[in-house]
Amino acid sequence: MSERHKIITPEISTWIRDQKMFFVATAPRAEDSHINVSPKGGDSFRVLGPLEVVYQDFTGSGAETAAHARENGRIVVMFCAFQGPPKIVRLHGHATLITAEDPRYAEFLELFPANPGTRAFIHIRVDRVSDSCGYSVPLYEFQNQRDTLDRWALKKTPEGLETYRATKNRRSIDGLPALLPEM
Repeated sequence: MSERHKIITPEISTWIRDQKMFFVATAPRAEDSHINVSPKGGDSFRVLGPLEVVYQDFTGSGAETAAHARENGRIVVMFCAFQGPPKIVRLHGHATLITAEDPRYAEFLELFPANPGTRAFIHIRVDRVSDSCGYSVPLYEFQNQRDTLDRWALKKTPEGLETYRATKNRRSIDGLPALLPEM
């Protein structure tokens, strides 16, 4: 059964910390635009308080979450238990994109292991916490986190990453400004 919580309880926070991946969903305002769902992994998520979380945003082929955070901030983060007792936790809230130009970037950077692919952080003010059974979520055995992005980012060099982001992460697939401000 689904249950709504007033806050991210210590038990939920501990359970979240134990999960190996999570999913982020966002959507632009325009009805003819694309909804986005992205899988995330690694040691990239932190519960900061009862209604506050942040995750490390890595360089990727797109920047939908960044664009949607800039445009309207609506976001939901979903965790599923792929091992152990079935459970799903959803955190709905308002996302803010934190780029290197933001004073909070350095503060968030200290919360995570160094990663050459880090391009931003997504800070979320949570306004709804819920969990549900997850009975239909299959069981999977975790093998390991992938290091492909880390190796790719190291080969790119900081300058190469900047160029990549300027060309591939400037706008969303719907043309919304994403990681770099308009020139």
